[in-house]
Amino acid sequence: MSTGNSLWRQIDYPFLILLALLSGLGIAALWSASQGAGGGQAFYALRQLRWLMLGAGAMLLCSLFDYRHLYTYAYPIYGVLIILLLVVLFGGKTSMGAQRWISLGPIRMQPSEFVKIGIAITASRLFVQEGARPPYGLRELAFPIIVTLVPMGLVLMQPDLGTAILVGAVAFTIALFRGIKRKLLIWSGILMACAAPIFWSLLKEYQKARILTFLNPERDPSGAGYHIIQSKIAIGSGQFLGKGYLKGTQSHLRFLPERHTDFIFSVLAEEWGFLGSIGVLALFFVLILWGLDIAAKARDPFGRLLAVGVTSILFFHVMVNIAMVMGLLPVVGVPLPLFSYGGSSVLTTYLIAGILMSIRIRRFSR
Repeated sequence: MSTGNSLWRQIDYPFLILLALLSGLGIAALWSASQGAGGGQAFYALRQLRWLMLGAGAMLLCSLFDYRHLYTYAYPIYGVLIILLLVVLFGGKTSMGAQRWISLGPIRMQPSEFVKIGIAITASRLFVQEGARPPYGLRELAFPIIVTLVPMGLVLMQPDLGTAILVGAVAFTIALFRGIKRKLLIWSGILMACAAPIFWSLLKEYQKARILTFLNPERDPSGAGYHIIQSKIAIGSGQFLGKGYLKGTQSHLRFLPERHTDFIFSVLAEEWGFLGSIGVLALFFVLILWGLDIAAKARDPFGRLLAVGVTSILFFHVMVNIAMVMGLLPVVGVPLPLFSYGGSSVLTTYLIAGILMSIRIRRFSR
C-alpha cells in the first residue's frame, strides 16, 4: 500500500493540468470547426471527447507501468507494429486514396501513428545496448538505420509521406542526442542533396503536386493550391484578436477544406487571432520543455533517450503542422496533437504522456 501511495505522490499534476487544458482547447476548436452554414455538427467534437476519455485511461495505465520493462519488450513491440503495417498494406481500409487504416470491430485504427512511439522505444534500446561509445560512426549506426528504414518503407507504401518522415526524424533525434560524428553528418547531408532527384522520381504524382504547390500555390489556385490559399486567408483574416469564437467565416462557410483535421489551426487562428494562436503555441512549448525536463532528470540512459524520443514526436507534429498550414512546408497530412480530429492521434499523444509520467514517477527509484 505504501508503494502505491508513494507512486501517486510522485505524479506530476501540473503536467496533467497542462495536458487537460490543451485537450479542452482542442475540443473547443473542433466544435467550432464542425459548425457550418447548414447548422452545427457535434459529431466530431463528441467523438473526439470519447477518444480523449479512452486516451486518459491508457495514459493512466501506461504511467503505472514501469517504463523500464519497455527495454525488455522493445523488439516484440517493433515486430507487432511491422506486422500491423503489413496487414494495412495487404488488407487495410482505403480513404481519400490512402490505405492507412485497419478495422477492429467498430474501431478504425491507424497503426502508422503508433510506429513513431515504437521506433522511439526500439531506437532507445539499440543505442543503450550499443557496445561502442558515442559519438557513433556509420558502422555503429548501420543496424539502427536498417531498423528505422523498414517501417519507413512500409509507411511510404500506404502512401503516407508525412508519417514516414516523422518516423525517421524521431530515430535521428535519438541518435543525435546520443552522439553522431560530425564528419558523418556532413557527408550524409551531401549524399541526401545528391539523392534528391532520385527521391523526386519515386514520389507519387499528388506528392509532387504538393511540393510544387508549396513553392507556388497560385499555379493551381482552384486545385492543388486551394487548401493552402484558403488556409492563409483564414489565418490572415484573424488579425490580432480574431473574429471571435464560432464566428469564423472561412471555416463555417466551408471555404477551408479539412478544417477539422489537418487545418484545425487555421480555424483557431481565424477565430482567436494572433494572440490566441501564440497562447496555444506557448502551451505546446511548455509541454515540450516539460518532456525535456523529464528526460534530463531520468535516472537511467534508456529513460533519458526514451523521453527525448517521445517528446520529439510532439515537437515535430506541432512544428510540421503549423508550418504546413502557414505555407512554410508542403501539405503532408500531419495532425496537430489534441486539436486535429482522429482517434489514433489522440491515443498516441496520451500514450506519450503516460510514458513521460512513468519516467517522471520513477526518477527516484533504483
